[in-house]
Amino acid sequence: MPRLPLVAAAVSLCCIVQSAWAQPTSPVRQVIVTEIDGIIQPITAEYFIDAIDAADTSGAELVVLVLRTPGGLLDSTRSMVSRMITSRAPVVVFVGPSGARAASAGFILLIAADVAAMAPATHAGAAHPVSGSGEKMDDTTSQKAASDAAAYVRTLAEARGRNVALAADAVLTSRAFTDRESLDAMPRLIDLSAKDVDDLLMQLDGRTIKRFDGRTTTVHTKDAQVRRLDMTRRQRFLSAIAHPQVSYILMTLGLLGLTVELWNPGLIAPGVAGGVCLLLAFFAFQILPVNMAGLLLVVFGIALLILELKVPSFGALGVGGAVSLILGSVMMTDVVPGVRVGLGVILPAAIGFAAVFLFLGRLALSAQRQPPVTGAQALVGQLARVRTSMMTPSEPGLVDMRGEIWRAVSSVALPAGQPVRVLRVDGLTLTVEPADLTSPERS
Repeated sequence: MPRLPLVAAAVSLCCIVQSAWAQPTSPVRQVIVTEIDGIIQPITAEYFIDAIDAADTSGAELVVLVLRTPGGLLDSTRSMVSRMITSRAPVVVFVGPSGARAASAGFILLIAADVAAMAPATHAGAAHPVSGSGEKMDDTTSQKAASDAAAYVRTLAEARGRNVALAADAVLTSRAFTDRESLDAMPRLIDLSAKDVDDLLMQLDGRTIKRFDGRTTTVHTKDAQVRRLDMTRRQRFLSAIAHPQVSYILMTLGLLGLTVELWNPGLIAPGVAGGVCLLLAFFAFQILPVNMAGLLLVVFGIALLILELKVPSFGALGVGGAVSLILGSVMMTDVVPGVRVGLGVILPAAIGFAAVFLFLGRLALSAQRQPPVTGAQALVGQLARVRTSMMTPSEPGLVDMRGEIWRAVSSVALPAGQPVRVLRVDGLTLTVEPADLTSPERS
């Protein structure tokens, strides 16, 4: 009987421990943060869509896209917006840090987000569409493209409860807005201003967000685990190739490698490296908005350099080819502001390529003009000496040449010891003529 209270206390303690152990632990809240710094293209779209997929499968509370972009391709932007709308977790587009911008396609992403935020001293807008080929569109085509893009942006702004008129102005009149202008507009273009991602998450804690389909959800970001998703190695590699300067250098190296291979057939390595570089450059040009007029100028410049090797133009064609290369290179990626190739890359590459091309071409032509040094043709023009007592047109004789004895014929009579010059080689018989030893040897 004295032990009964102790047993009861032990049983109660076990029940309490078991009850506490059986209680499910609350899941750790998670926020996925991605970052795009560059033009919007298929690789960046793939990276962003992968991040949303990861958020859906992991049950993340929020997806934050830190955005800095001069613009990009509308097709890739539409793919990103479509996935953003169907995302399980709300998507926040944050233009930052200070000094960043979200122009053109970046502005569309900002308007389409569940939460649009900008850091101080940032701006967004200037979303008027341009031709993907870089060619100037006629008035009708330009108006149709602008109207289509404006309707798309108005739809997104209306669904998100943002300023429809200002969003349309960004497309139709290329208007841009600072963070303060976007926040002070009535109705607003963006939802809030934040210094950085931490400040953004602090302001979003407990906020009720309206989704695209009208549903509402409350996010809890306090003490949430921030998980930053970077591009995969493949995506980083392809995205680096798609950079305008890298793609231009690849094109230059590819042309240079093929040039070396053409002038020196059989080296193999320059041809293989040049082909790989050109293929990678063509891949980048499929992603980048390339000006076709600039690309044609580059091709025209190479054609002029080839003509310089064939036509005596006293350097005019070579200079024209180099100038055409430089102008075409400047124009090639001058479609989206901020993604053009700098002159610091163009001038050395174009001038260096032209110089190497002309140098190798001159060497090749000089080698072709040199007299043969081997084979039967190398004997033509060489000196010999008659070996037989007398050589007549009807009686072939023998001659000594280079320590060898050759059968020879002549159209005139030649005495023994007479110096002769080889005119032609027919099999093992030489056709010779008297040689004037005071004249220079003829090639």
